[in-house]
Parts: sequence; C-alpha cells; structure tokens
Amino acid sequence: MISRREFFGRAATVAASALLVSRRAGAQQGMVHDSSIVRDSTNLFAMDQMAAKPVRLPPKPGAVPVLTDAQRDELEHHIHCQCGCTLDVFTCRTTDFSCQVSPAMHRDVMELVRGGYNAQEIIDAFVDTYGERALMAPKKSGFDLVAWFAPGLALLAGAAGLVVMLRRWGANANPGGMRHSVGSNVTGVDATPEELARLEAAIKSEERG
Repeated sequence: MISRREFFGRAATVAASALLVSRRAGAQQGMVHDSSIVRDSTNLFAMDQMAAKPVRLPPKPGAVPVLTDAQRDELEHHIHCQCGCTLDVFTCRTTDFSCQVSPAMHRDVMELVRGGYNAQEIIDAFVDTYGERALMAPKKSGFDLVAWFAPGLALLAGAAGLVVMLRRWGANANPGGMRHSVGSNVTGVDATPEELARLEAAIKSEERG
C-alpha cells in the first residue's frame, strides 16, 4: 500500500518535473517579446554594442515618406533591438542611453522611411538582415508559432501526465476494475478524501492556467 507521504511525494516530483520542462522550453525559445510588458534592461555587461548591421534598400523612384513620425515609432515597437536586451528598438533607444545598437537601427528605419518604404517593407528588410530574431513577435504560422507556445504546452503536458499517473495508481490499487477520480477514495493510497480533492483541484487549476 502507498503511504500518504510517498503518494504526495510522487505527485510533487511529477509536478516539479513538469515545471522544469516548461522552464527549459522557455529558455530555449528565449524571452517572450511583448512591448506592453515592463522588462529589466539592466544587462549592460551582456550587451553587444557591435550587433547592429546595416539595413539598406535603394530609395524608390521619386521617394516620398508614407509613414508619419507616430507610425514610424509604432513600427519600431515591432522590431527587436539586437544589443542583447529584451526591448524593442523604440523602447531601448528612449530608455537605455548606454545602448549604441538601437540608435543605429533607428537610423536605418528613418532612412528606409525617407526611401518611401511602408511598415511591412521595412520589417521585411530587417528580417532579411537579422533573421526572425528581428521580430518582437513570431509569425503566426509554422515552427515559429509552435516555439512561441512551447512552454505552456510543456506545462500542460506535465499536468496531464500527473493526472494519468494518479489514475493508474488508483487502478492498480483497485483490481476489480472500478474507476475512481482523483478526488474519490482510492484504495491503497493512504490519503484522506479532502487531501485528494485539494490535489485534484490544483491539477485542474494548473490545466486551465
């Protein structure tokens, strides 16, 4: 028979494993980029001040800017500064005055605006130069979208695995074939119905989150 301590010890181990998988997936993916979130940009010693690359396109014939200053600033919220911080170009250049990369990227944006390019054309030019890391958000398709949601999916998978394990333990302790929910009295597990109910509620809350 599984003791109460062993039962909750196993549950805690599975939950911890799910959290670790989620954190590793987040680390591999990189920080989630959303310019509405305040981030810590005090990573001065990790900054690569030589990361700026020239983003150049020849001016269009009879080039006339099609973006206002406000539209240009909004555009820069969608371009990721390459200095090593987690900020967009506009936020980095207006808040971190030690950065030399975001001003260089801003100058490229301004030059492209003067060349008559629209917002999407400018973003495409930055992606051509820096790759997908130039974007503050992934493209809404393919591998980029999968990587974006990988941490949450890993956490849900871990929680689902915990539920399956608990149900298997209950089934093994109940050879007659009657199935029990986690919150019911599971034969062979030294835990009260109230403790099991709290555990099931926590699992369901994690799945919804």
